[in-house]
Amino acid sequence: KKSFSSGLTAMEKKLAEYKCNTNEAIQLKLVRFPEDLEDDNTTFNPEYSHQVFGDDEVAFGYKGLKILLYYIAGNLSTLFRIEYTSKVNEKFDCVEADDVESKIREIIPPGFCTNTDDFVSLLEKEVNFKPFGMLLHTYSVHNEEAGEDITYQIYKADMTCPGFREYHERLQTFLMWFIETASFIDVDDERWNYFLVFEKYNKDGATLFATVGYMTVYNYYVYPDKTRPRVSQMLILPPFQGEGHGAQLLETVHRYYMSSPTVLDITAEDPSENYVKLRDFVLVKLCQDLLCFSPGKLMQGFSQEMVMEAQQKLKINKQHTRRVYEILRLRATDMGDAEQSRSYRLDVKRRLIGPYKKKQRELAKMRRCLRPEELTNQLNQIDLNMQHEQLEESFQQLVSDYRRVLERLAQA
Repeated sequence: KKSFSSGLTAMEKKLAEYKCNTNEAIQLKLVRFPEDLEDDNTTFNPEYSHQVFGDDEVAFGYKGLKILLYYIAGNLSTLFRIEYTSKVNEKFDCVEADDVESKIREIIPPGFCTNTDDFVSLLEKEVNFKPFGMLLHTYSVHNEEAGEDITYQIYKADMTCPGFREYHERLQTFLMWFIETASFIDVDDERWNYFLVFEKYNKDGATLFATVGYMTVYNYYVYPDKTRPRVSQMLILPPFQGEGHGAQLLETVHRYYMSSPTVLDITAEDPSENYVKLRDFVLVKLCQDLLCFSPGKLMQGFSQEMVMEAQQKLKINKQHTRRVYEILRLRATDMGDAEQSRSYRLDVKRRLIGPYKKKQRELAKMRRCLRPEELTNQLNQIDLNMQHEQLEESFQQLVSDYRRVLERLAQA
């Protein structure tokens, strides 16, 4: 019996060597020049691969597995190849390697290259690639490394633009690697709007365009004759993150809808923490010059006037306007002054306590329906101390988030 169990561990050890972390195995590139193919500095990896490879984010059956997904920077033509140093052999090891290829094929559209030469010859045609749709906004960012200003443009596109449908199929594959709960959208639904960010760059004297990121927005119908655009997906590709493109994109989208009389306000679907921070910054930047947010009015508390003005002029909904108010009021408040800081704290906590109050109302209702002995003591009294602690914690967290927004605003 003993020899059997030690034999198993040897086998297990051997099989363990054939497990690869798929976040490391997948190598992504956005290629502008042929030499980018050999340059490790242009490679980046997914943050997530669980939607394709399961919660463990592991591929079994290979040593030294590399899953190469290289994209031409502009039109995103794809090279897909799998490399490895060795693979388990069914005859000897009695186990089968994962079918990595078919898992990737499920998410990338057909028509990709499998060898480098074909890919490089496509790269030469890239000079013909132009952004889709209508130009909304041009801006530039100073790049330290290049020692120059780089120009970016934001376009609004739709499925009627020639070639856009196929391009979007390639673009959306990035969602799987960088958004935790990503899903592909139904592009045949005409209510989708697409906003795209491109960088202009030079190659052999010509101006070319590289894909930086994008946002999809769904136009919900609101009775009788309005729409409520809802931001669904937003991604700035990793090589461009941290350069302010997300803020430019979100502000441009807001400005686009602001000019439309039929739009009520803009919302977001299941926003991530990072998106909320980005939105706080953009909305505060848009709102800070409205009259209703003048320091004097901020000190009088949150008002219906703020709700109306932010919605009518900037298409911002009530809940987001409330956050903008809290951030701008923090800026106008001298937190070193006991009276001012107490008044601010109470104002924010009053909003934060809303959900607790609701819970207590529900409990009171239950109490009326239940016999006293059915109510445990714990139910009888939500521990008030704990409630205060949680409240204080939420408040401190908010204030530190708000301060970050204000710092970024001061630098903008």
